[in-house]
Amino acid sequence: PVSPSEATLHTLREAFNAGRTRPAEFRTAQLQGLGRFLKDNKQLLQDALAKDVGKSAFESDMSEIILCQNEVDLALKNLQTWMKDESVSTNFLTKFSSAFIRKEPFGLVLIIAPWNYPLNLMIMPLVGAIAAGNCVVLKPSEMSKNTEKVLAELLPQYLDQSCFAVVLGGPEETGQLLKHKFDYIFFTGSPRVGKIVMAAAAKHLTPITLELGGKNPCYVDDNCDPQTVANRVAWFRYFNAGQTCVAPDYVLCSQEMQERLVPALQNAITRFYGDNPQTSPNLGRIINQKHFERLQGLLGCGRVAIGGQSDEGERYIAPTVLVDVQETEPVMQEEIFGPILPLVTVRNLDEAIEFINRREKPLALYAYSNNVEVIKQVLARTSSGSFCGNDGFMHMTLSSLPFGGVGSSGMGRYHGKFSFDTFSNQRACLLSCSGMEKLNDLRYPPYSPRRQQLLRWAMGSQSCSLL
Repeated sequence: PVSPSEATLHTLREAFNAGRTRPAEFRTAQLQGLGRFLKDNKQLLQDALAKDVGKSAFESDMSEIILCQNEVDLALKNLQTWMKDESVSTNFLTKFSSAFIRKEPFGLVLIIAPWNYPLNLMIMPLVGAIAAGNCVVLKPSEMSKNTEKVLAELLPQYLDQSCFAVVLGGPEETGQLLKHKFDYIFFTGSPRVGKIVMAAAAKHLTPITLELGGKNPCYVDDNCDPQTVANRVAWFRYFNAGQTCVAPDYVLCSQEMQERLVPALQNAITRFYGDNPQTSPNLGRIINQKHFERLQGLLGCGRVAIGGQSDEGERYIAPTVLVDVQETEPVMQEEIFGPILPLVTVRNLDEAIEFINRREKPLALYAYSNNVEVIKQVLARTSSGSFCGNDGFMHMTLSSLPFGGVGSSGMGRYHGKFSFDTFSNQRACLLSCSGMEKLNDLRYPPYSPRRQQLLRWAMGSQSCSLL
């Protein structure tokens, strides 16, 4: 018997093979439908996100709905330009030919999204996949069940269901789905699951993008205003209750800066969330019991300087700052993914950079200093998926910048045109003249030293494309 997922995949692949998704008019209509889905269901989506992780309407708008709508608008505005063949130069041997790159869709794409930003991390890659002309299977996370429900029940109503489908289930169902051949897989999640997805893709030699995570360092130089740093670090560390893949995972600073930074962080936390953050409508909750218990265990590392309270019934962890943290402790061995910020002391910039470079390359890296040379040094002497000097994850709001990891934090890039390029096969094309055969004598046997010399010149010369 054919399973529902097999029947769905067959339907989608047939639609792609029939060329249904290729015309610009079709892609435009689907993007417009996606935009209507976001506008028509804004309140439902905000309610679902609030139920899943206690996300405020402000955070839902800023980090999910607005970014997705902007991505749709950008794709609609630029689709015709992105789709155009890209003319390239020729040499003397191909002087009367036209050479160009055609952006063609891969075919059937699988997008697997996580639970922490369940709308953003599903819709943003979907925009690129649609714009590039692919059919798409969407697999939302079963852990963010309220958002999953909205996506499964309402999103298909706005898209062509012969070309796009939402598939539900947990790890077992996802494992079964990955046994099938896809033409491209886009996965966002943990490095552990990323390895499983990559192994499944390898069986079919399927190209893949992995958006993973890791421990993002945040270096704070002595030469900066501690309150400014505290405001910015506290905001993006505790945003979405710390459940953000690009949030700073730990701070590196001198002992002197730590003594100035802790009271500044306390001041920022109190201003943002009040004297009792548990009652604040602006602080989220941990996704489930399993992650709550994992985070509770990390509270025992180092010494609690701020926060440390928790409430199992609400899955609440207070905004917490840990000091006297050792590199060997559990909080420094795994991505925290919660509202806990360890401060690790270093003697100087060189020691901080050495600390960063002996660990896996992070998804994001942050540095704070009034001295631009310090920022430039951190940028020049480290590697990460993204880098921000004197700010938090505001780079995520720019569709002009690619987003992705490096090494164990991932591979591949997306956002804006980078998404379109990710889901497009860059097809090399050369259209030659069917006549003027005499010009090809140079390349045909019998070979001679003179022909070899002329060929070397002809292949090295560049001329403008005729296309």
